[in-house]
Amino acid sequence: MVAGAVTRQVGNLPADLTSFVGRRRELAEIRRLLSASRLVTLTGVGGVGKTRLALRAAAEQRRAFDSVCLVDLSTVTDPALVAETVAATMGVRDESAAGPVDALEQVLSSQRTLLVLDNCEHLRDACAVLADRLLRAAPELRILATSRQSLGITGEHQMKISPLPVPEPGRPLDRRSLELYDGISLLTERAAAVLPGFTVTEDNHAAVAELCRQLDGIPLAIELAAVRLRALSVNALVERLRDRYRLLTGGSSTAVPRQQTLHALVDWSFQLLPAAERTLWTRLSIFPSHFDLDAVEAVCTGGGIERDDVLDLLDALLDKSLLLREEHAGAVRYRMLDTLREFCRKRLGGPAERRSLQRRHRDHYLQLVRQAAAEWFGPDQFSWSRRLNLEQANLRAAMDWCLQEPGEAEAGLRMATLLTEPYWITNAFFNEARHWLDRTLAAAPERTELRARALLSDAFMALTQGDTTAGLPLLDEGRALAEELGDPEILAHASLIAGLAAHYRGDYASCAELLNLALVEQEAAGHKSGILMSLTTLAATLGQLGDRERATELFERSIELTSSHGERVGRAWALTIFAIYLWQCGDDERATALAREGLALGRDFGDRLNAATNLQTLAWLLTGKGRNAEAARLLGAVEEIGRTMGLTPTRVKRFAEFHENCLTTLRSRMGDKALGRELRRGRRMTPDEAIEEALGDRAEGAPTRPEEAIVEAEPTPPATTVSTAEPSPLTRREQEIAELIAQGRSNKEIASTLVISQRTVEGHVEHILDKLGFASRAQIAAWMAAREAGGRS
Repeated sequence: MVAGAVTRQVGNLPADLTSFVGRRRELAEIRRLLSASRLVTLTGVGGVGKTRLALRAAAEQRRAFDSVCLVDLSTVTDPALVAETVAATMGVRDESAAGPVDALEQVLSSQRTLLVLDNCEHLRDACAVLADRLLRAAPELRILATSRQSLGITGEHQMKISPLPVPEPGRPLDRRSLELYDGISLLTERAAAVLPGFTVTEDNHAAVAELCRQLDGIPLAIELAAVRLRALSVNALVERLRDRYRLLTGGSSTAVPRQQTLHALVDWSFQLLPAAERTLWTRLSIFPSHFDLDAVEAVCTGGGIERDDVLDLLDALLDKSLLLREEHAGAVRYRMLDTLREFCRKRLGGPAERRSLQRRHRDHYLQLVRQAAAEWFGPDQFSWSRRLNLEQANLRAAMDWCLQEPGEAEAGLRMATLLTEPYWITNAFFNEARHWLDRTLAAAPERTELRARALLSDAFMALTQGDTTAGLPLLDEGRALAEELGDPEILAHASLIAGLAAHYRGDYASCAELLNLALVEQEAAGHKSGILMSLTTLAATLGQLGDRERATELFERSIELTSSHGERVGRAWALTIFAIYLWQCGDDERATALAREGLALGRDFGDRLNAATNLQTLAWLLTGKGRNAEAARLLGAVEEIGRTMGLTPTRVKRFAEFHENCLTTLRSRMGDKALGRELRRGRRMTPDEAIEEALGDRAEGAPTRPEEAIVEAEPTPPATTVSTAEPSPLTRREQEIAELIAQGRSNKEIASTLVISQRTVEGHVEHILDKLGFASRAQIAAWMAAREAGGRS
């Protein structure tokens, strides 16, 4: 996520599951380089710890930036998707046809951001082009990249990451002096994790030093070796590694290169595996990113691996640290480190086995997408949305294979078409959708019903972005092919897309005619999503044409349709559009209720465009009630959400007019100074804080006249001067945290009490200090005490 211009957050940096050993000098050097250079690239061999070091450096730097964001590029194989992946990771929507780079430039140009681009080596040119353009457009942007080689652009500072320090050969050392070496410390710590009580002793210190020397201080190699200490002594492990190196180097006694050292250790671990574990481990390399148990059972079984044995085999690989276990939104997933995946892919049984696994991988994810599309309009919608988000790398890999493998293009086209509704539309991944649809349409030119549907889906994406130059020819071709084939369901889809195109260009008369036809056709085809889209768009169109009675009837039908099927994504937008219509009709009470319901539903799906639209609508409604300060804060939050998404929520012409009229009204009531103050407060709120406020966490007795607007606190106000008559400027969550601060609780204690992360507490404390104009926790405590005293008097 991209933070606001004042809100500070770590963004999406993962928490360390194990402690971080050493690298103090490197961390200090990264800090120095980032202060002097806007692009720093950490380079080094695989397994040396570039990613871990970058994450630690970014975490330590988080307070120096408005936003810190990690973009993992290891699963991206297509250079054309680099910018798309960065934008999606940062939460920047690609709704405009200009593309994700323009949106990123807009977002990054006005805030201080640290962007971590991890694993750039296989996409070096694309990463270099993107980094160069973003750095030119955003003067406060810093980029920290990891790669096996530099990006090679002007202004880049390359920092070579060396292995951890280990004792030099032949140097006499005692047990205590070994503790000064980071490589020794890492081995000791990781060994103790698998063998409780392990320490460096007088008896084993020489072997420990020799082991770390043989592993050349490569962190990944040390961690893999540490696992073996559960079954072997340090001396036995050293001897086995020494034998392994002799075998790989033809008996040479010279030191082996670091790459060969890592290869030797991994190969040694590989050879020690039982046959079934070895087979499964190599087959798992077909997954480009994390995966679940169902996928392993579908893709990797057979040929010596029984489905019933998969779970036990996975557990054994986890136990040997050859796989990682992760939890994503409560779902258990497995992942292989990139270095290990590269090793395993080379151990597959030739092109035939690789092709067979890739086909099975594609078949599994094609079936997954088919099931998601079939079950999308129903109560499992949220689960499917989350599942498809988790599988993004696997979906991309499956479609890419279809394009590369002769005779498989049609399957890729089918997969891309099926992904349009449940995944790409919901997440507003319009540019990515067009990328895959364009490529698969070009690769599968046969005039089939599938092609007609794909053309119409591609047209919808382009037209939604306002790209009529590309969208209208796609629409015309899709409609012509649908008419040629005579398929009723595709003809219904063509009428719907044509109606939407007319609505986008403001031709409401043509839109009403087309959507009336589309509604009849969609109902005949039984396509629930098409029916809902026809109902809501036709209702909004009829409202513009003045047919309020039928518009209301169609809106009510759309809400009932979603209720009867447990659908939520389309419902959120139907409620939103209906709320705006009701506000225009003067039914403020119901408009407020529907906008709040739509806001809550959209929040569950992380739909920030829906959130911005509903917040904007509620701001208009609050203005009508005279709750001016609240309305202004929500408008400020809307502006900030739009900026961080790379778009403006007022891009619809009539919404822009409503927005400007609302600002004009508030300015006349509050004055420029008070309005500006509340807009700034709104911009400082996170989306979740703005949603909390809009859903009614603030008291109904919020200020209704300009002179009652909250007065910003002085830097160090005496507790006795706080007026308890004014409502609290804090959200409900901030109020809870302020009360706990007043009780003398630490951030860690507050996090434990409220069951939230300590990092979240830190962010809330910063917001409280900022809103109240305070500089210390003691001032917050005094402010709370004065309010409580005032409440008792």
